Amino acid sequence: MRMLITGGAGFIGSHLSGFFLDQGWEVVCMDDFVTGSRENVAAVASRRGFSLIEHDVTEHIRVDGHLDWVLHFASPASPRDYLELPIQTLKVGALGTHNTLGVAKAKRARFLLASTSEVYGDPLVHPQREDYWGHVNPVGPRGVYDEAKRFAEAITMAYHRTHGIDTRIVRIFNTFGPRMRLNDGRAIPAFMGQALTGAPITVFGDGSQTRSFQYVTDLVDGLWRLMQAPVNDPINIGNPHEMTLLDLAKRIIRLTGSKSEIVFRPLPVEDPKVRQPDIGRARALLGWEPRVDTEEGLRLTVDWFREKLRT
Repeated sequence: MRMLITGGAGFIGSHLSGFFLDQGWEVVCMDDFVTGSRENVAAVASRRGFSLIEHDVTEHIRVDGHLDWVLHFASPASPRDYLELPIQTLKVGALGTHNTLGVAKAKRARFLLASTSEVYGDPLVHPQREDYWGHVNPVGPRGVYDEAKRFAEAITMAYHRTHGIDTRIVRIFNTFGPRMRLNDGRAIPAFMGQALTGAPITVFGDGSQTRSFQYVTDLVDGLWRLMQAPVNDPINIGNPHEMTLLDLAKRIIRLTGSKSEIVFRPLPVEDPKVRQPDIGRARALLGWEPRVDTEEGLRLTVDWFREKLRT
């Protein structure tokens, strides 16, 4: 089996690259390194079956040879990245998804789109089920990411209905683990970087907004199960264990043994107040649910960041 992973040198993409190489697949990793890193795939770069193409997926894509799967994971994914790169984010969601679907069509390959819980926006329904259409401001600053992914879902389903491509759409909820960038602006790497260096931990708003965090190996397992199931409609993959960001900050202080104090800053515009997946469909259709306890995942990630800061 042979696959193309766009964004393959990113946080999630690099874990997928290693996983599928372990399954004996050939992996073509494509990345333009705007937010991905060669360091993320350094451990697999010399492995048999791995190849790396530096390319921007918003431009025409050429991949020689057959492909069985196309996994489209290319996109800025943290608020800091997509607020700094709004046009690039929209282009990779629109042109990039169009181009990768074109590759899947030409190669007669199956296609998996990495969508996001952000398609639900600042939700009015809690927890979020796949049949909820979301509460998104299309012209707000966060809309560049939300609407890019919503368009990507729409064109993926259009290719499925019109061209008969066997597609999958995964709505990924907050995921964490090794290879996240310390400066990517998301809560876990930000809190861990601040705690490990003794800097004040910055909590936005009063910290009462909630998130649900899953460890990256659970996500990879969910994606693998989704690829094997005849499920074309979107499906949530996330950990339903919900916590406030203030509780997360306190947990990380405890796990790191840090003496950092917590400071509060104004809440960003349209920052979601709640986020929790309903994973009933994943349980029923994939036999999936998260296995890694959030506390254990945080401990493993703290160890990785601590080592990263030493080198």
